[in-house]
Amino acid sequence: MSKPGAIPPAAADFLAAHPELEFIEVFLADLNGVLRGKRLRAGSAKKLFAPGMRLPRSVVGVDIWGGDVLDNGLVHDSGDSDGLCAAVPPGLQPVPWARRPTAQLLTMMRESDGSEFDADARSLALRLQRELGRRGLSATVAFELEFYLLASRSDPLGRPLPPPLRGKARRDTESHMYAIEELASREAFLDDLYAACERQGLPLGGAVSEAGPSQFEINLEHVDDAVRAADYALLLRRAVGGVARRHGLLATFMAKPFTELAGNGMHVHFSLQDERGRNVFDDGSEQGSDALRCAIGGLLASAPEAMLIFAPQLNSQRRFRADSHAPTRAAWGYDNRTVAIRVPSGEPPARRFEHRIAGADANPYLVLAAITAGLLHGLEGGLRPPAPVSGNAYRSEAPELPADWDDMLVRFSEGKIIVPAFGERLVKVFSACKRQEMRMFAERISDIEYAAYLRAF
Repeated sequence: MSKPGAIPPAAADFLAAHPELEFIEVFLADLNGVLRGKRLRAGSAKKLFAPGMRLPRSVVGVDIWGGDVLDNGLVHDSGDSDGLCAAVPPGLQPVPWARRPTAQLLTMMRESDGSEFDADARSLALRLQRELGRRGLSATVAFELEFYLLASRSDPLGRPLPPPLRGKARRDTESHMYAIEELASREAFLDDLYAACERQGLPLGGAVSEAGPSQFEINLEHVDDAVRAADYALLLRRAVGGVARRHGLLATFMAKPFTELAGNGMHVHFSLQDERGRNVFDDGSEQGSDALRCAIGGLLASAPEAMLIFAPQLNSQRRFRADSHAPTRAAWGYDNRTVAIRVPSGEPPARRFEHRIAGADANPYLVLAAITAGLLHGLEGGLRPPAPVSGNAYRSEAPELPADWDDMLVRFSEGKIIVPAFGERLVKVFSACKRQEMRMFAERISDIEYAAYLRAF
């Protein structure tokens, strides 16, 4: 272990290889999945390691605007005490899109003595992966993220605009699902994104043009460290946004930026291996094993309690509409993209499920934790799901997923599955955050109210 204040060998090697480095951006994810931290001079690198930079523990529980949430117990009730921002492997990475030579360091919040902080989302994800390990299991995970590339300027009402077509003044308003020409039109952006991610060690897979105009999906490769997969998802969002800015564009992972267009999803592919490395979801058949069905049973049972994780923002609920490519019912099926839990086709050794509920605005660590908690509940209880849905799940008899923010909050804070798995403090901190955001939105007078009432009477 490195001595207090010492720079670990890998970080020292990175600094030696980059003598031109001027700044280091150090950050962690709050419970909303927003990155919070500091920009430091490179000469301050020593303070980032062993034990780590200090920030108020309350930063993990701020609201979406970064405001303190006084009801969460982390601010005045505890004297707003500091925790340690502990570096996450692989440590320092370059920031290719920065204007000045810059590195970044992803961290997680720990207690001031270095122990785990139970309101930190990454700590929760690690703890639930250890629960799998105690059962002789480990997860292989891959995230898929959808986003829109937009013009950097908005319309006079502040609404987002699609970017101009390449070389034309006219803006793109048409869908280009899986269109190679659409990828070609953003070749410079994609080339720079892939190059930046390669330098940062992010395992990018395929890129596709999605249902909305200037909407894309980037797939990350499967990795056998589930928490690292969530790290990659978090860092991919940052890389997409950074590269887009260098191209004069805005990249948004907002769940539903346009009322009439497809929303942005976060799909998670998940399989389980035993201690011998065997996929426990594979029994040699196309249907998969009993363990797969029990896991799906747990995911469906826990989904109503976890919807606040999968759809955490006011805007998130707008994504769930019939025939919208976002699931509205707690249904599962084989090779069916209208369900919440899809079992993709393919060779039996690759048997897995695809969790399709979360929006791209969700916290990847909390999404991973909710999925893990649900499948553990299913495996331990031997839960059996209802029959798989064939055809249009939007028209099925499967139970509807909660789609009201208040209802989601109540189900989350009183959940019989989620609360024991997440721990009371994290549930309290996240619930307090959402209550404060709800109050803030309720107190705002919207543009549509002025349009409807200002001159009506």
